Amino acid sequence: MSRRILIVEDHEDNRRILRDLLTSAGFELIEAVNGIEGVAAADEHRPDLILMDIQLPIIDGYEAARRIKAIQELRPIPIIAVTSFALSGDDTMAYEAGCVAYITKPFSPRSLLATIQKHLS
Repeated sequence: MSRRILIVEDHEDNRRILRDLLTSAGFELIEAVNGIEGVAAADEHRPDLILMDIQLPIIDGYEAARRIKAIQELRPIPIIAVTSFALSGDDTMAYEAGCVAYITKPFSPRSLLATIQKHLS
């Protein structure tokens, strides 16, 4: 059985890059285009891991991560922030919101896959 990853990303090009990389690595994907859809998809599908953009419409990735972590059944799901929003202190804010890792765009595909594998094991 393949592992399921929820991608919460509002830009289609970024979703396509992640989709191509992750499907070729054997993952099943669920996609959401804003923070509210991301929280709902996490609750409905219970993915094994979440890749969360920070700059999202409606609610940002920090708030979406906090809402996911506030649901007891979803708390164990690792959330990895994958963002181009890389100002000083943003990684700290991501960790405080419940993320287990912080990756900046553009990212190395090998590094992203290694981080995913680390948090799925």
